[in-house]
Amino acid sequence: MNKSVTAVPGFKRRRHLSTLLNKCGRVMRATVQDTDTRAGRMFDLTAMSLIGVSVITFSIETLPGLSSPVISALWTLEVVITLLFTIEYVLRISTALPGKKFHYIFSFYGIIDLLAILPFYLALGIDLRSLRVIRLLRIFRVLKMGKYNKSAHRLARAIMVTKCELVIFLSATFMLVYLASVGIYYFENTHQPDVYRSIFDGLWWAVITLTTVGYGDMYPVTAGGKLFTFVILMCGLGIVAIPTGLIASAFSNIIENEQRADS
Repeated sequence: MNKSVTAVPGFKRRRHLSTLLNKCGRVMRATVQDTDTRAGRMFDLTAMSLIGVSVITFSIETLPGLSSPVISALWTLEVVITLLFTIEYVLRISTALPGKKFHYIFSFYGIIDLLAILPFYLALGIDLRSLRVIRLLRIFRVLKMGKYNKSAHRLARAIMVTKCELVIFLSATFMLVYLASVGIYYFENTHQPDVYRSIFDGLWWAVITLTTVGYGDMYPVTAGGKLFTFVILMCGLGIVAIPTGLIASAFSNIIENEQRADS
């Protein structure tokens, strides 16, 4: 009889503790995983603010002539931010639903989150902190920019609709780049052997010419080379215009279909 009396309060305490832990788990999950709650929005906005600070400090560290106190302060700030991102990474895994923990770990953002903190601990000598800027894409989810999300989905659908044409066009572009590099090499190598030393140098010229960038570091001096460059430049205009037209046309068709469906 005494055992049952003492067991009941113990059972109630365990039940109360279990209820409390479950409640804390739900609150933590709502904060970390759910952007519909105020706490969730604040959590993600705080994380993105830290991303911004981290990217700025990463850029400042590349400035020459920084004093020792500034370097020390930047290092301390990086340690604090990395620890906070580590806590965030662990929380996102621990608060994920039982069947979705590995889904987050191997997802795009999960891999980016891991790569952003892993070099700090492993001291690989490869600074991947700049990858954190990619995580700023989460702001579209946090701020509920539905309009822009729809536009992103439309663009993705437009690319998928025209993927066959784009693949064929890109294949033709790579062949044209190579042919252009071979052509400019044979036109200019004899007159500018130090500039067009090989077809690989011609590849650089072909890329900047076909994309209509034209840095001016490599240019033809022969009549044949200039005429060849004119032809390549005309092809370059098509390289810019054709894929743009394909995607724009598919994009327009998708919008028209959506408007017809809504009406």
